[in-house]
Amino acid sequence: MQTKKLIVFDMDGVLIDVSRSYRDTVRQTAKLFFKNAPAYKKLPEPLFALTDLAAVKQSGGLNNDWDLSCLVINLLFNVIEKPPVYESKDPWDRYQETIGQCNLTALTEFLKSTPTPLSTLRQKVGASKNPFIYGLYSGDVASGNIIKQIFQEVYLGQTLFEATYGLTPKFYHGEGFNHREQLLIDNRILEDLAANNILAIATGRPRTEADYPLDHFDLRKYFSEILALEDCLKEEEKISKTEGRKISLSKPHPFMLDAIASNQKNPAEKYFYVGDMPDDMVAAKKSQAKYKGIGFILAAPDKESLKKELLRAGADTIIEDIEQLISFIGSE
Repeated sequence: MQTKKLIVFDMDGVLIDVSRSYRDTVRQTAKLFFKNAPAYKKLPEPLFALTDLAAVKQSGGLNNDWDLSCLVINLLFNVIEKPPVYESKDPWDRYQETIGQCNLTALTEFLKSTPTPLSTLRQKVGASKNPFIYGLYSGDVASGNIIKQIFQEVYLGQTLFEATYGLTPKFYHGEGFNHREQLLIDNRILEDLAANNILAIATGRPRTEADYPLDHFDLRKYFSEILALEDCLKEEEKISKTEGRKISLSKPHPFMLDAIASNQKNPAEKYFYVGDMPDDMVAAKKSQAKYKGIGFILAAPDKESLKKELLRAGADTIIEDIEQLISFIGSE
């Protein structure tokens, strides 16, 4: 039997344009977090540019856009004139009482006068974590993780949020930002690639959020395997129980890539991973299967900046369109 090449795709920024869905959800989550503060309506719209958000995300070390949202809120909170944190064991009480007394004047002026507020704060504040903010990023939706709940309300929209969690949203009641997603790679191209290669997906999305674009754009039939966040969490729990150690198997860990490779009945001729973030390239480099890391910058708001970061992280090549992907894989 003739061996085939295995091509694994990240989903966000590679198969799906998420600039107006996930990325804008992060921005909206950050703004809604301050909804109960006086002078909330004076905050600029949007709070910051997506290019600025992309620069922070490209710095790496973030498992998902929930982590990114928490980081962004943590950065912005450093500019706020705020009272002492209201002491309460209940996170909702602690959140509402504290935010309700925050003075947003300095934050508003900073956002309006600084071209790249997030990057500026990232450089100034570094990795310091405010205990009040990160205390509201613990647990899950409905169990005190207020930042994640805001994010899920915005991304899913009221109907899907209620169906998923059995809760009435508290911050956002409009249509989900997931409806804004667009396909980056045409179905015809995927069909051609699937005819001569093995295609798979390794995404940090939760399974249900990966299912939506797969079904909406009729993509599922092209992929032999799809690994999502739950696959990492399941293996992490197994390791915790059997070995007594905690580990994150989300990218840049190569767990998903090597799991997909090992699940093939026959070894592939060559292995490729198409991603749009430096952590994707690190995962490819660390993989036991020796994936070639392909940096995909088609949807990047700042292509040159991302290209440099991807190469620094070990990308074997950078592509700006699907024809270059086909050409590179064909030449290997």
